[in-house]
Amino acid sequence: MQASEISLWMDQLGSVPAAPPLAGDTAADVVIVGAGYTGLWTAYYLKQLAPALDVVVLEAHTAGYGASGRNGGWVIGELAGEDRLLAGLDAGQRAACLALLRDIPAEVGRVVAREGLDCDFRHGGVLYCAARYPEQATRLRAQLAHWHAHGHGPQDFAWLEVAALQQQLRLAQPYGAVFSPHVATIQPAKLVRELRRCVQALGVRLYEHSPVSAIRPHEAVTAQGRVRARWVVPALEAYTAGVTGVRAQQIAVQSMIIATEPLPPALWAQIGLAHGQAFSEWSRLVSYGQRTRDNRLVFGARGGYRFGGKLRASFALTADEVALRRKLMLELFPMLAQARITHGWGGNLGVARGFAPQVVVDAANGVLSAGGYGGEGVGASNLAGRTLAALICGTQDAILQIPWQTTPDRLRRWEPEPLRWLGYNGIIRSFDWEDRVLNDPGSAGWQRRLAQGLAAGMEGLMQ
Repeated sequence: MQASEISLWMDQLGSVPAAPPLAGDTAADVVIVGAGYTGLWTAYYLKQLAPALDVVVLEAHTAGYGASGRNGGWVIGELAGEDRLLAGLDAGQRAACLALLRDIPAEVGRVVAREGLDCDFRHGGVLYCAARYPEQATRLRAQLAHWHAHGHGPQDFAWLEVAALQQQLRLAQPYGAVFSPHVATIQPAKLVRELRRCVQALGVRLYEHSPVSAIRPHEAVTAQGRVRARWVVPALEAYTAGVTGVRAQQIAVQSMIIATEPLPPALWAQIGLAHGQAFSEWSRLVSYGQRTRDNRLVFGARGGYRFGGKLRASFALTADEVALRRKLMLELFPMLAQARITHGWGGNLGVARGFAPQVVVDAANGVLSAGGYGGEGVGASNLAGRTLAALICGTQDAILQIPWQTTPDRLRRWEPEPLRWLGYNGIIRSFDWEDRVLNDPGSAGWQRRLAQGLAAGMEGLMQ
């Protein structure tokens, strides 16, 4: 049977009536463009800080249509590229920022508990695993040393020998792992749906099926009408293309994920993941996953990029795309050879140049935005929502000390095409060659060294 093209997460939700589209012109204190995580978290925290604010959210489709309803379901206590982000801070400032970042999953958990959000939230941590060839263990130990040298302790990242790893997760070829408690898992579409319900109950005006065509100073424009506001918040992530007046701060890339049918207890006894842990395999072409509340294995691996950073319109994975991810899954979990794949889907996400997410402040035009999360947006969007709300309300929140704010004139531009497409494919092919060489026990030592050196050099071009 062909896997469903709908994300597992959306497929599990019952339908709810769409909010009405915008009809005519209106005014508000804040207009947010996009009802994904960034937009909904911003609306939520605005209402916490200033309940009387009139907040409007405009959504092109329905809440969670984009990456927020299609991701792998990890709430990560970090920001992509955080080493470079925090590099200029002294030890005390760095420690304070790291504490705020590591607290992201706990903050989401606090809101889930306080507001009664039904989203399968489990704060079980993550296992970063060396699981396919011995060089992974070498690289992972080096990364662990780096973490410990840059402000993290064993309570943040701890090495697990094979025996300890197997108590949590049993892989076909384990070499060890690093465990971190700073990750939670969720059912992503449920979180979107629950945040939608929550902000509407707080008085936020939501208009769905209202695509914004242009953002101007203090104004968001749709075909049906426009919203004037003191602040405009584009919360578009990869969907900035097609909206005039927004300086693109990221390009769109695609992620791809499969999900098995619900697995019986006997299979889970062989696999593990009994406490909501996420897992990731430590190669440059990352594979990752989680065990869902209904006992499926969700497995994501390897993405894509379209020339010009074009969005992928169809989220159905091809048979070959599903087969590749199934093959990678079976290398880790051969006991799943008979398990049926019921869902295979993709999604568009935003990546900023330098792989550093940003909050962009254009005070002169009343525009604040955030994005470029680089595949770690479930947690980063919560941080962005708190940051944007604090900036709008003028509060002196500790969250503002995280140095990811910038201005439009300081944004790093991506290289023009075809350089971008050539660079992406060159990097990915070097990673793929490294992976194939290292995964072959018969590869000669010089081949393994060459493959690693080339991949490391190409990885440096991404910074």
